[in-house]
Amino acid sequence: MTAAANKVVVLDYKLTNDEGEVLDQSEGRGPLSYLHGHGNIIPGLEREVEGKNVGESFQVTVLPTDGYGEYDANMISEVPKTEFGDRVDEITEGMQLQIQTEEGLMLVQVEEIKDDAITLNGNHPLAGINLHFDITIVEVREATAEEIEHGHVHGEGGHHH
Repeated sequence: MTAAANKVVVLDYKLTNDEGEVLDQSEGRGPLSYLHGHGNIIPGLEREVEGKNVGESFQVTVLPTDGYGEYDANMISEVPKTEFGDRVDEITEGMQLQIQTEEGLMLVQVEEIKDDAITLNGNHPLAGINLHFDITIVEVREATAEEIEHGHVHGEGGHHH
């Protein structure tokens, strides 16, 4: 079966950066399952998986524009510690926080803690990075009507309600 819209695709992958450093991989965790054509994975990777068959292995490089976006220095801000109230002592460098913005909830990473302010970074950790994938298509199956309605995979390797 071929990877196409409304099919569940199961793949093994290894993700590296330009220097060859492994950023993520399915080895040791099991393959990734997603519903093709529903934006469950980054656009550049989904486009490259389209039309591939079970058993195919391939390599692909996804540029930031088709991955997690370009790095945007405007997504970094210093916030006075007083804005965090009683929770300020629980915050540590490297942790992720959900903050309320004018556009809604946003996930940010704590970059630095100073005496009076905390530096937050709203860029995705992989923003601005060329992503190099080694992929093997493990399985392709028809999605259930419920999976298509919900827009994601259910059951093993997917979402559980």
